[in-house]
Amino acid sequence: MATLIRFFKPFHVLSQFTDTAARETLARYIQKSGVYPAGRLDFDSEGLLLLTDDGALQARIAQPRYKLEKTYLVQVEGAPHAGTLADLQRGIALKDGISRAVSATLIDGAPALPVRDPPVPPRYAHRHAWLKVVMNTGRNRQVRRMLAATGYPVLRLIRTQIGPWRLDDLAPGQWHEQIIHLPR
Repeated sequence: MATLIRFFKPFHVLSQFTDTAARETLARYIQKSGVYPAGRLDFDSEGLLLLTDDGALQARIAQPRYKLEKTYLVQVEGAPHAGTLADLQRGIALKDGISRAVSATLIDGAPALPVRDPPVPPRYAHRHAWLKVVMNTGRNRQVRRMLAATGYPVLRLIRTQIGPWRLDDLAPGQWHEQIIHLPR
């Protein structure tokens, strides 16, 4: 048995429990001892972060060799065309190697998401698009770097799914704990 926590990490919260620079951390939201993040979500990103008390489960979620798919809703400046989406799937050359999306699709209209605090600046209100990007790797700021390399800087990034676990109806700062049975 393992404890698994699904947490909606708000914007500008670190994916750790302590920080020497006095930035907001998980400790403000999760007062349960013995659980640790399974992977990370960068300071400027929001959405699903999984925490667990089981090292084997943590490894299955976080380690790249397991190729667990992660789904992101991404607001970008500008309007990417079909060629850009195809490039994301073919692979983008980054300083740390080629990075490929499993899939990248344009979303019609804005997805139903909580308002970010602070919100995306209003100057982008008519100059943005939303994408759904699925990755099976997790390098540092990978989705942001891929989109910047194609000329579409990220305005907002929300992870909505990791493998079978979804954000579902959690609001920013909320978490849900469950006990799961693991095959050994």
